[in-house]
Parts: sequence; structure tokens; C-alpha cells
Amino acid sequence: MSIRRKLLVALLAAVFFIGLAASGATWFAVHREANEMFDYQLRQIALSLRDQTLRSQAAFPGFDYDFIVQVWDPAGTLTYLSNQAVPLPQAGADGYATVPVRGQDWRVFTLNQADKTIQVAAPVSLRSDRATAMALRILVPILAAIPLFALLIWLIVGEGLKPLVEIAAAIRKRVPSSLDPVVAIALPEEVKPMVSELNGLLERLREALETQKRFAANAAHELRSPLTALSLQIQLIERAQSREERAAALGQLKAGAKRATRLVEQMLSMARLAPEAAHEKPAAVELEQLAAAVVTEFEPLAEAKAIELRLGRLEPARVLGQEQALHTLARNLVDNALRYTPKGGLVVVEAWSIEGGAILQVSDSGPGIPAEERDRVFDRFYRLPGSGVEGSGLGLAIVKQVADAHGAAITLGDTDAGHGLKASVRFPKHGE
Repeated sequence: MSIRRKLLVALLAAVFFIGLAASGATWFAVHREANEMFDYQLRQIALSLRDQTLRSQAAFPGFDYDFIVQVWDPAGTLTYLSNQAVPLPQAGADGYATVPVRGQDWRVFTLNQADKTIQVAAPVSLRSDRATAMALRILVPILAAIPLFALLIWLIVGEGLKPLVEIAAAIRKRVPSSLDPVVAIALPEEVKPMVSELNGLLERLREALETQKRFAANAAHELRSPLTALSLQIQLIERAQSREERAAALGQLKAGAKRATRLVEQMLSMARLAPEAAHEKPAAVELEQLAAAVVTEFEPLAEAKAIELRLGRLEPARVLGQEQALHTLARNLVDNALRYTPKGGLVVVEAWSIEGGAILQVSDSGPGIPAEERDRVFDRFYRLPGSGVEGSGLGLAIVKQVADAHGAAITLGDTDAGHGLKASVRFPKHGE
């Protein structure tokens, strides 16, 4: 529903009902005041006749015949009647009374004295007509002002919503590729939070697009080498003169295809783990069970490389997160450790709870990572110089991405033995 329409309907309805209520209150107040005024006049006329002797109509010249005056003597004889056409019944008690005469109600004031009884009366319709005329004279300006109020409300609402219209027009004129922030100069306080959030969204979108562009560029660069190698290896197979040369070239082709496949798999993992692509609902994940499952999964590879892969400290450790993403994190930590651990080495996977969170830790007896390189190894496609180990440079980048998405902190350090690498991921407390 339009905000303008909603405001106009609400404000105009408020003006209408307030005007209606004020008109009703004015109508009843004017009628009450008119009745009190007419009653006061009846009483004043009666009091003004106390000391006068009225014997004929001529004795009270210039009398307003909208009122009727009757005078009775103590014997009950009517001694004066201002209007012969409307005789009123004699009232006994002092004060006001409403009596019907010939189908019409009359308001009567009676004043009893020792020598006479005075009655002054006026038709009820007279005071009603006069009161209505007075009320209309007051209400007509009020009712006439309602359309003016409506016009003012229309203009004020339009002016108040003008910043929103201007912002919408500015956004409408933009080209799809424009992610510059919306100018927030001279905006109402109520609109500034919306513009601020919109600018924040545009900034996050710009960063996401730039990240995707960098990723695509890096991916294209990294894929060029294995694809070129595959092409060269195919040519070697074609030029092979003997079965042995062909077998050797085919082995190199298979190894190159395996490296390219792993690179593509790692890149797809990173794409799936992007915040905007993750739709899995967070749930409770038992880290100790996850660690045990990953160790079981990598046992054949560790055995083939003659590396001891085992579980160390394993205690209940529950975290809140996306199970598939956390499984990918643990897989990449273990895979990275197995890649850099030499034959006969040791890789230990552990998980336990601490106050305020939980820890997943993978330790190996490999060469480790120099302290000055430990920050850079989390960059995409970065490979440690001189390591002699083939890889895509995406394993630890994926670990960092998953850790950041779960609010976890990852640290790299030396093992207790003084050599090798110890990768620890500290997760916040479950439910935080």
C-alpha cells in the first residue's frame, strides 16, 4: 500500500471525524446555551411584570408576541392574556414547565405573587429554530475549512515524502553497474537510516562483485597452467615412439588431470561456501563426531602415504553451524596436514570444549610454516615457496572462509614438539 495514500486516508479521516465530533459537540452546546438563554428571558420578562398592572393588551404596548403573557388574580380569574388565540392552562407551581397546547409544546415560566400569578411562555419550536440558526452560523465556517485542511494535508504529505521520491528517482536513473553510495545530504532524520543501510548494502555488493572478479581472474590464471600441461602431455603421447614412452606420457597425463580436477573441486567448494550461496540452516554439530568421521575418511590415504593418522584428545564439543561447511573445513585441515607430512610422520586430530566455546585442532610432524608466512597462507591460490608440494593454494583459504562464516578464529603455530604445524580453530559457545 502507498505510504502517501495511507497517510492521506488516515489524516483526512482524522480531520473528518474530529470535525464531526467538534460539530456535534458545538451543536449540542449551542442548543443548551440557547435553551438556557430563552429560559432566562422568560424569567426576566416575568420579573419585569411583577409591579405592573395588566388589564388589557394595550396596557403592555410593543410586546413581542413570540412570547405569551398571562396574568391571573388570586381568585383564579384570567386578568390579562397577550394572545387570545393561544390560551395557556394555569400552572400552580413556580418555575419552568413544558406544556402541550393545541399540538404544540410551550415552555412556560410561572411566577406566583400575593396579588397575582404571572405566566410567560414561548413555543419550543421557536427556541429550537433560533438555536439551529445560531449553530449553523458557527458550524458553516468549520465545515467549510475541512476541504482547506484536506488540501494542506495533501501538500504537507507530498512535501514530507519528497526525499523518498528523489531517492527513488536517483536510483532509477542509475546504470545497473553503478554501485556508488546514494548521496545523503539534507535528508530527514527518518530517512537517513534507510539510506545508510542501502549504502551499506551497495558497499557489500560492490565488495562481493570485486571478490568474484578477482576470484574469476585468479581461477583463469591458475587453470591456464594445468590445462597447458595437459595439452603438452597429450602431444607427448602422440609423439611417443615406444610403448614405454607412451606409458610414461600417459601417467603424466593422468597426474595432470588429477591436479586439474582437484583445483576445480577446490574452486567449486569456495563458490558453494560463499555467504550468499549458503542456504543450509545452522544446526548443532558435534565436533568430536565430525573429527572422527574425517579421520576415518582419510585413513586409506594416510596408509598409502605411510603416515600415522589418529585421534588425540576427543571430548564432547558442540558448536552451532552448517555441518557440510564444517566437514569441508575439517577435511581441508587434515588434507593439508597429510600433504606436507613426510613418510613415516604423524597427524593428530583433536576436538574438545573450553569455557566459552570449542576447539578443533589438527597437528602434524611436517616442516611447518614460517611465522612470517602464516598470514599469507590463507590467501587464495597462495602456495608456500620451496615447499615442493603440489596443490591449488585453496585449502587453507577455504578453512579461513568457513571459520569466518561461523565466527571462529583460526591460529597456526608450532606443535609441542617444536616442529611441524598445529592448526587450531576456536569456535564461539554454542548458541552465541
